Amino acid sequence: MPVEVPEIPREAVVELPARETALIVVDMQNDFAHPDGALFVPEAPKTVPRIQRLLEKARTAGARVVFTQDWHAEDDPEFAIWPRHAVAGTWGAQILEDLQPREGEVTVKKLRYDAFYGTALDHLLRLWGVRHVVVCGTVANICVLHTAGSAALRWYRVVLPEDATSALTPFDHAAALRQVAFLYQGRITTAEGVAFV
Repeated sequence: MPVEVPEIPREAVVELPARETALIVVDMQNDFAHPDGALFVPEAPKTVPRIQRLLEKARTAGARVVFTQDWHAEDDPEFAIWPRHAVAGTWGAQILEDLQPREGEVTVKKLRYDAFYGTALDHLLRLWGVRHVVVCGTVANICVLHTAGSAALRWYRVVLPEDATSALTPFDHAAALRQVAFLYQGRITTAEGVAFV
């Protein structure tokens, strides 16, 4: 039975106050975004230039930048769901060479899909006075969606640049956009459409 995706509202430009905004780059690690990775997302490499552009704009404007890393123990129960991946300290867990954090930028090591779960992320964002988050990376309907949703439930305003976010299938990508826009009242745009002011 064919499934029709409801209309997803998109905005050509979303202006955000740089000093109150954080760019969160989710799980752009070798195991997900490199062809040799354990859980490679084929669309992830296409998002790298767009994420680089977002990083350039955020850094220039003075917005905060946060990277997340899936970071699992050798015997993580998640490996009953997914093949072994992003084991702490391994090549697979490292952030892509083309997207390395700069000095002073925070990397949040997370145990589950949601980057807020069991981490200091919310505490840091509040210390910085952040009210808006731009969430990008991979995987759209898993860690990106759960992080965006968790941010929205903490009353951060969420922006998702759809071309800087990748998923395993077009359906998964569309489902994530629908959930962010509908359920979490997030704003959908493109990497070029994000404007830090």
